[in-house]
Amino acid sequence: MAEPQLSVRSARARDLAHRLARRENRTIADIVERALEAYEVREAGSEPAARFYQRLAADFGAEVDLEATIREHRTPHTGLDL
Repeated sequence: MAEPQLSVRSARARDLAHRLARRENRTIADIVERALEAYEVREAGSEPAARFYQRLAADFGAEVDLEATIREHRTPHTGLDL
């Protein structure tokens, strides 16, 4: 039985996958699978924008002054501790 295939029409994605596969001594399929798994893990915790704005409206009312909120919580960076 033939393995399922993924077709990507981006020359840049193809070249990057080939370059990484050669450098890591892995198959292209392995590179793509690992990249997609890492993307899924990274994005799983993020909240969709529509839900975020709905939550903001529910918590703070219809009008939210984002600039004021940012200013209230902004603290200067103390720099490197040398």
